[in-house]
Amino acid sequence: MTKNALSTGPSQVPSQTSSGPGAEPPSTRAGPPSTGRLVGIDLARGLAVFGMYSAHVGPDVTVGGPVGFLLEAARGRSSALFALLAGFSLIILTGRPSPRTGRAGRQAVVRIMIRAAVLVVLGYALTALDTGVDVILSFYGLLFLAVLPLYRLRAGVLALVAAAGALVLPQILYLLRISIEQGHWADAVIGRDPLARITGTDGIIELLFTGGYPVLAWIPFLIAGMAVARLDLTRPGVRSRLAAAGGALALLGYGGSWLALRLVPHALAAVSAATDGGSANSAWWSDRVGETGDRIPPAWLLVAAPHSETTFSILGNTGVALVVMAVCLIVADRLPRLTRLTGPVAEVGMIALTVYVLHIVALWLLSDVWHVAAVDDDGMSALPVLLAFIAAAVLLAAAWTRLFRRGPLESLLHLATGPARHVP
Repeated sequence: MTKNALSTGPSQVPSQTSSGPGAEPPSTRAGPPSTGRLVGIDLARGLAVFGMYSAHVGPDVTVGGPVGFLLEAARGRSSALFALLAGFSLIILTGRPSPRTGRAGRQAVVRIMIRAAVLVVLGYALTALDTGVDVILSFYGLLFLAVLPLYRLRAGVLALVAAAGALVLPQILYLLRISIEQGHWADAVIGRDPLARITGTDGIIELLFTGGYPVLAWIPFLIAGMAVARLDLTRPGVRSRLAAAGGALALLGYGGSWLALRLVPHALAAVSAATDGGSANSAWWSDRVGETGDRIPPAWLLVAAPHSETTFSILGNTGVALVVMAVCLIVADRLPRLTRLTGPVAEVGMIALTVYVLHIVALWLLSDVWHVAAVDDDGMSALPVLLAFIAAAVLLAAAWTRLFRRGPLESLLHLATGPARHVP
């Protein structure tokens, strides 16, 4: 089962109220924090959309070659990029560069709470389609609520909190998952959880601990994005330092995992046994290693595979996301010709919620067609399907953004948050 994610917030950075995804039309170039959209953020979000598509409808990574490498590189890291962008958007919604206070601050908080509730409901509705995709939206909604109390913190403090979360939370999650497997307390919680009864899932236990995007392990991504949003990205050197920091984190995460798996006695063997003989040698960066199921050895904490929910994984994926974000910002600010060429990708990023939901619905409607492509002998017949999804998203985004300020679902989400205006 593949996993990916979605950003549902705006990338504009005006001083006026920002009410929803894609709330303002794009400018021709990235400007200072007081004007227009950060086109680079839209570009990064668009790339994450395509990475999500590759994970959900693209060929299997085992096809090898350049296509296989690109697909493998997108797995997990696209969702991490989306999560960072979600944190960035949360800061925009609550005030950037300075947090809103007083009535405006209270309205922003209520707006995000409504947004989170809508995402939870929408996420469970898409999950009910049973497409085989781990829909992130419900997790997203709870993640917004989890990090909302931190929105007034400064960049440095947010960065420290994100680092502490990456170091501590995966270990707590590991212990909780072991406890869930060995005990019965989670079953008791699920049995009394109204969310579990309504949705037919494990409810809050799944959202927090056992699901595809456990909130306990994904909090650091959003907080890191919040820290980036607090920076003045127009200052000389900030973007290059952001890229350097991302590179260092990627090296620490993936390189640290590679070393640990080889230096700790029997670590590779334990990981391989836990994943039914999966490719433990690639566990430092690739999801080819497989999943552990109910068996989670301590050695699993040393891997950095996507969605392994370990410290190494969070550090490495955060690093890649920061590099991509920084490069997109630099391209949008300094390379106008390349910015024009990547414009269609940025337009997809402007309506990310819409294209995410539509691709899940398309998978549901075209399940028979997709099944044939997915089981093809050489696996490459899924490539035209992937290209078709990308082309459809580009065409829809190009047409829609030329006529409207927000995507269709972004507009509905904006309307849903309208009652926040009445908060005294």
